[in-house]
Amino acid sequence: MKFVHGLTSLKGSVVMPPDKSIAHRAAMFASIADGVSVIENYALAADPQTTLSCFRQLGVSIEQSGTTVTIHGVGRDGLQKPEAPVDCGNSGTTARLLTGILSGAGISATLIGDDSLSSRTMRRIIGPLSAMGVSFEARDGDFLPMTIKPSGDRHLIPIRYELPIPSAQVKSCLLLAGLFGEQPTTVIEPVVSRDHTEKLLNLPVLLRDGAREIQTSRQTPIPLQSYAVPGDFSAAAFWLVAGSIYPGAEIVLENVGVNPTRTAAMDILRRMGADITLSNQRERVSEPVADITVRYVGLTATEILPEEVPNCIDELPALSVAMAFARGTSRFTGAGDLRHKESDRLAATAALLRGAGADFQEHPDGLVVHGNPDFRPISATYASLHDHRIAMSAAILAGRGKGKSGVKDASCTAISYPSFWDDLSVLSVL
Repeated sequence: MKFVHGLTSLKGSVVMPPDKSIAHRAAMFASIADGVSVIENYALAADPQTTLSCFRQLGVSIEQSGTTVTIHGVGRDGLQKPEAPVDCGNSGTTARLLTGILSGAGISATLIGDDSLSSRTMRRIIGPLSAMGVSFEARDGDFLPMTIKPSGDRHLIPIRYELPIPSAQVKSCLLLAGLFGEQPTTVIEPVVSRDHTEKLLNLPVLLRDGAREIQTSRQTPIPLQSYAVPGDFSAAAFWLVAGSIYPGAEIVLENVGVNPTRTAAMDILRRMGADITLSNQRERVSEPVADITVRYVGLTATEILPEEVPNCIDELPALSVAMAFARGTSRFTGAGDLRHKESDRLAATAALLRGAGADFQEHPDGLVVHGNPDFRPISATYASLHDHRIAMSAAILAGRGKGKSGVKDASCTAISYPSFWDDLSVLSVL
């Protein structure tokens, strides 16, 4: 249990942890490249460390000194069949992208995970990968533990697959499987999702009839991944919300990746009136990076449209907290996927708001929040449900209260942001 006392404001500067999405991909791509990659500023968070552990189990030599990771790539055909089930921990990104690689490489393996990951469906990757000739044995048909059984002759059937809903994980899974096929596999993306896979693999993107088409095959080069990972925008989003709802706040967030397929939450907060500015803008491994400053000016209500949801899905719990302090009624719909994350994040976010005494309604795929700039949360004990984003949202909410509140199982923030509680202490004005 972590206790959060009512804070006067938040002021100061913090460096964001390395981007989890990029770290996962960097390690995976380096493992199947030919040669040695040195990745700087690799995430110490639990999920990216799980990815390293999985690839070590597949015969990849990986050394780590602090945040520097050296990966001796084994090429497309060098991965080894694991001797035991591969533990993906809490990481959905690890499980789904690794499934694509193993399917393409023709390696049979069983993937396992913790209770949270084992409750998340793998249906969206099992369907298209089955069409590519891969067989699966999964608990109840689509849950971990899941055994991947590639085609015996390692012949991968090329497919053209249009994503029914935006998903960077499904897109990346299929593109990674496609890297092993003699003929191209094409993923069609009507609505753009985060594009780190395309950037890090230097994949060309064709625009056709308003949709993006991305293609991979055995002829697609896999570049070495020697670079410094930028800071995580999803981590920064909690402070952007905090800086927008704590009177007198001024927070500087250093070294943040500002890839436009990730920053919808910043655009939404600006639409609500937030004072957010970018400085020291530069490029790092084809990814835009900047320092971000947020200053309190007060917020007004907004509506988040369904087409905006895919690029702010991880930030919706924090944005819901911001809505509670905005003037007027805010809402979002089309976010039913929140119910299938590390927790049912829609229900968990509703529980946070309910515990704080906020005025809102929960719907099957969204929330309606009646905000009030003078809202002061009542003292409460918040259940994180072992979900890092719920725990951090609870902390930001609790700090605006009058008294002391508690966050259960608060250590789960280490999944993505190990220094979160330390950074909150650094920024706190009592």
